[in-house]
Amino acid sequence: MRILPEEEDFDPESFDAEARAAAIREGHEHFNAERFHEAHEAFERCWLAGEGADSDLWKGLVQASIALHHLQRKNLTGARKLNTGMRRLLAPYLPSAEGFDLAGLLREMQGVLRTGEPPWPRLEREA
Repeated sequence: MRILPEEEDFDPESFDAEARAAAIREGHEHFNAERFHEAHEAFERCWLAGEGADSDLWKGLVQASIALHHLQRKNLTGARKLNTGMRRLLAPYLPSAEGFDLAGLLREMQGVLRTGEPPWPRLEREA
């Protein structure tokens, strides 16, 4: 099942620094509250508004969120399909970016993708 954006009228031009910070905060909170579909939506706004290499970071977090959403729905095959792309997108930012511990996330994702069962990974952020 493909997850499509809910905000069809999203305008990247109006996505200023304040909106970006809010989307990052929302994505982080949703991710750690195991609301992975909502985390996907928040990180997707950063991805759609991003330019250049920065957009790959957000696309990687979108894919991580979608993979975990699939796992919650017991779709291990769908989650595993996203793993290669997610790892490729996040690799250039290791070990961390935007204050997120990406190395830890990728390590936890590998574990959960082996079993398909919780506990779900957390997205740790430096204070």
